[in-house]
Parts: sequence; structure tokens; C-alpha cells
Amino acid sequence: MSNSHTPKHPYHLVDPSPWPLLSSFAAGLLAVGAILYMHNHGAWVLKAGVLSVVVCMAFWWRDVLREANIGKHHTPVVQIGLRYGVVLFIASEVMFFVAFFWAYFDNALFPKDGVWPPKGIITFDPFDLPFLNTMILLLSGTTVTWAHHALLHGDRKGTINGLAATVGLGVLFLFCQAFEYSHAAFGLKDGIYASTFYLATGFHGFHVFVGTVFLAVCWYRAAKGEFTPTQHIGFESAAWYWHFVDVVWLFLFLGIYVFGS
Repeated sequence: MSNSHTPKHPYHLVDPSPWPLLSSFAAGLLAVGAILYMHNHGAWVLKAGVLSVVVCMAFWWRDVLREANIGKHHTPVVQIGLRYGVVLFIASEVMFFVAFFWAYFDNALFPKDGVWPPKGIITFDPFDLPFLNTMILLLSGTTVTWAHHALLHGDRKGTINGLAATVGLGVLFLFCQAFEYSHAAFGLKDGIYASTFYLATGFHGFHVFVGTVFLAVCWYRAAKGEFTPTQHIGFESAAWYWHFVDVVWLFLFLGIYVFGS
């Protein structure tokens, strides 16, 4: 007799999980903490919210990895759905940055005082550190592609080396951006130029941090031999996300650093 529990379809029926509900509470706590912090009190609520979100993310993604590695639930059909999910997520991220570009160019093309950047703002030389950061991210795009190509051809060493190089370049970019911020001639509250500059480049820096962590996890999984030429949706998602980060930086470099200078 056949086992009645054997799946008769290629889809993954997810087991009950506490993480969606707990993540909702954690996100609410984070939002409340951020609002209180902006009013100069409630810093501990913000810290608790950040910690709660990070914990929920770690355990939820741990379960997703177990579904892929132990349960073998990521069938080719399931992978198609996951890819659609990643594409929709990146599309939402595109609109997130569109809002920042809209705010920037609305003021840059129609400045209230007829001058952009506003008087008193000393901008960065776009072909100094910003150009170096552009080269770093473009190089990281080639190294993550190298890693993906090596994985597709069963070259585990090439995959590991390519991911290691990409993670290193991501960390280098963040150090360069922190150095740039520490030498800025304007602060976050110094007018609309400063606000849009720090919001756009700062959130991009946060995305670089997230992408670097994402790729570091893939690096660890590749070293453990969890990826195969046909089963690597986690790495593919990280690579797509990283290329998105690269493209956004190119628009930031041309729009804010070059045009804005």
C-alpha cells in the first residue's frame, strides 16, 4: 500500500509557523519605537523593536533553509513561485527609491531660491570617493556573476571565491561611505538637499549592508555544499538583489553626485 502522507503534487504546503504573527508584532514595536525616538524619548522601545525584528527574521529564514535542505520542499515548481516573489519584492524596492528620487529632483529642477544646490552647501566631488565607490560596486557585480557562473558549472571553489570577493567589496563600500559621511560639510538637518542626500544614499547603504549579509549567508552555505547547479534559489535571489543595489547606486551617482554638484 502507498503511504497516504506522500505528496501527490509538486507544491509546498507550508507548516503552521509562529513567525508571521510574531514578525507583525515586532514590526509594530519597531514603528512605535522609531516614532518615540523621533520625539526624543523611548530609545529602549526602538532597540527592543530592532532586536525583535532581527530575531524573527533569523528564525523564520532558518526554517526556510530547513525546508530547502532537509525537507527538500523547494521543487522546480516552488522555485518558480519564489522567483516571482523576489521579483515583486525588488519591484517594491524600486518604487521605494523612486520616492527619494522624486523628492530630490522636484527640488533640484524647481528650486525655491532658483539655485541648486542651495547656497551654503558644499557638495562632494563626484569623481573622488563617490567614483571609487561606484567602481567598487561595479566590480562586486562582476564577482557575484563569476560566483553564479561557477555554481552553474559545478565549480564549488570558484563559487566560494566569488562570493568571498563580493562580500569583501560590500564591506569596503560601507567603510568608504562611512568615511564620506564623516567628512561631509553638511548635516542631515541642513536643508532639503542634505535631507534628500542622506535619505537616498543612507537607505542605499542600508541595502548594501542587507545584501552583504545575504551574500555572506550564501557564502557559508556554499562552503557547506548546500548549493547545486539546479538547486540554488537562495543564492540566485541574493545575486538579483545585489544587481538591483548596483543599478540604484549608478542612478544615485549620476543624479545626486554628478548632477547635484
